Amino acid sequence: MNAYDKLKQLNITLPPVAVPAAAYVPWVQAGNLVFLSGHIARKDGKPYAGQLGKNLSTEEGKAAARNVAIELMGTLQAACGGDLNRVKRIVKVMSLVNSTGDFTEQHLVTNGASELLGEVFGEAGKHARSAFGVAQIPLGACVEIELIAEIS
Repeated sequence: MNAYDKLKQLNITLPPVAVPAAAYVPWVQAGNLVFLSGHIARKDGKPYAGQLGKNLSTEEGKAAARNVAIELMGTLQAACGGDLNRVKRIVKVMSLVNSTGDFTEQHLVTNGASELLGEVFGEAGKHARSAFGVAQIPLGACVEIELIAEIS
């Protein structure tokens, strides 16, 4: 099953590339690697503000991370010239979780993105990963994730 079949099965429509909020580009390609800039969690078209361990639960954060993965795939599709089937491997995911000092479930929040990438890309979706707790993310967002992919 290719990526588009899986997205259809999951009833996911990929969004267009978001306009950068500052002085950067959505992605850079170096050889066969594509580096996607960090994407923040959004809810109802606005930054999904909140802090894990304060006013958001782990499950809410996990759902936010899943939504960030959908946004990332939209950008990755554009970086692949409109064809996600060019993705050979999701290489690395780095997740920043806006969380209190005593919140320790950043890895579970980030699973929202990692699990979806695995569902969509199968073996090629298994990736190296880092998940960090941070004091704040731009615009107060609860989660920001960046991604590196290998493409053909």
